[in-house]
Amino acid sequence: MKNINDTGLLQDEPLIFEQGGKGRKGYSLPQWDIEEVEVNRLLPSHLLRKELEGFPQLSEVDVVRHFTRLSQWNYGVDSGFYPLGSCTMKYNPKINEEVARMKGFAHIHPYQPESLVQSILKLMYELGGFLAEITGMDQVTLQPAAGAHGELTGMMVIRAALQARSEKRKKVLVPDTAHGTNCSTSTVASYQVVEIKSNERGVIPLRKVEELMDEEVAGIMVTNPNTLGFFEEHLAEIAEMVHRKGGFVYCDGANLNALMGIVKLGDLGVDMVHLNLHKTFSTPHGGGGPGSGPLAIKKELAPFLPAPVIEKAGEAYRLNYDRPLSIGRMKAFYGNFGVILKAYAYILSMGAEGLKRASEMAVLNANYLMTGLKGSYYLPYDRPCMHECVFTDRYQEKHHVSTLDIAKRLIDYGFHPPTIYFPLVVKGALMMEPTETEGKEGLDRFIETMNFIAKEAEENPDLLRQAPRRVKVRRLDEVLAARKPKLKWTSEK
Repeated sequence: MKNINDTGLLQDEPLIFEQGGKGRKGYSLPQWDIEEVEVNRLLPSHLLRKELEGFPQLSEVDVVRHFTRLSQWNYGVDSGFYPLGSCTMKYNPKINEEVARMKGFAHIHPYQPESLVQSILKLMYELGGFLAEITGMDQVTLQPAAGAHGELTGMMVIRAALQARSEKRKKVLVPDTAHGTNCSTSTVASYQVVEIKSNERGVIPLRKVEELMDEEVAGIMVTNPNTLGFFEEHLAEIAEMVHRKGGFVYCDGANLNALMGIVKLGDLGVDMVHLNLHKTFSTPHGGGGPGSGPLAIKKELAPFLPAPVIEKAGEAYRLNYDRPLSIGRMKAFYGNFGVILKAYAYILSMGAEGLKRASEMAVLNANYLMTGLKGSYYLPYDRPCMHECVFTDRYQEKHHVSTLDIAKRLIDYGFHPPTIYFPLVVKGALMMEPTETEGKEGLDRFIETMNFIAKEAEENPDLLRQAPRRVKVRRLDEVLAARKPKLKWTSEK
């Protein structure tokens, strides 16, 4: 007899194709008061779908239970503490989801004439103004569909600006503490990436920038705060060096949740910055999207922005396609509006002081976490951080316990693991970002659990090497799973 439950109410769930029975339906319709006609009398036979052999036949409750159980296997920020670093996966206020579902927003169509979507154009125009104010920039395009898409837009703008000056530069400087997409987007934009190694403080050394910056360099891509969780303290001087040689300064704004209301990147000499609305501004980006990565730029670069650009003419708003120097369209229509809308609602509900408070709390929480763990885990850069902190498994290595073992053991105690083995400049990295929405009690539980795991690594390292145990699926051979995926799950007995 098949075991129905593994542990208590932790239920197995077979594939939907293995459920149901012949003749079951998930719907019932009232009797029609018109004559029934065979469908093959209305449509050509080659357009009719044949019955699918083995297609599941289920009742409504079968379907509801199946997908509800699958959803309960998932772990998200609504379930508990989500310490993934660099992705700012914070709690997203549900009121913003409600706003995005309002009929007036959800039922509009991108082909509607401008005269019928004035309120939508106004909303996007105002959001661009908010983001420009937050970053210290002059103009914003909302077209990019994600952070890396915003980066690519920025690099194409830089290329267009250099072409307008009849310059063909070949290189882009990228620090080793930048996000990996910075290298990718530079390469896609046909630039050669020149790596800058960070110094002992985990930031860009001025001397190295001065050494590498020449007339062949189009600019520098800086992640600030960087992936080690540190503010690039020499950014203003770096920008001056780059500008002196005719280059541009691109800032990856994925970690803006540490700076809102505190630092305007434009004041430090940054020429452009992309923002991840699906990170910092309360719009979930699970499941691969959709996202939004607006690009904010200084006015000198405005002629090269993607077309169309939203403009205000008197009391009306319009999409201006007449942009002779534009790099062209980057996204069908004008970006992912549902994501844009949620960010707009979030900024209005928080206000300037609220956004600043969110940044302050993100930094405070990260430093509280760092202080509570640095006795148990090795801290390669022992100084105050910004929004995230990075530890390593150096103390646990002598017990043959790795970063992966620590992450897997956390699952047994009900916590989602932090980011592991990134940034690449730190061997065996454990990157943790608590964000602004975690309370002291939740942080204390996480700190207590991590410290207990460090003790387990000393006294009973086998527990960690065999983790996780209290889950439906144990540790996978990840390489084999990627190469030869098995889409049917069976429980271990």
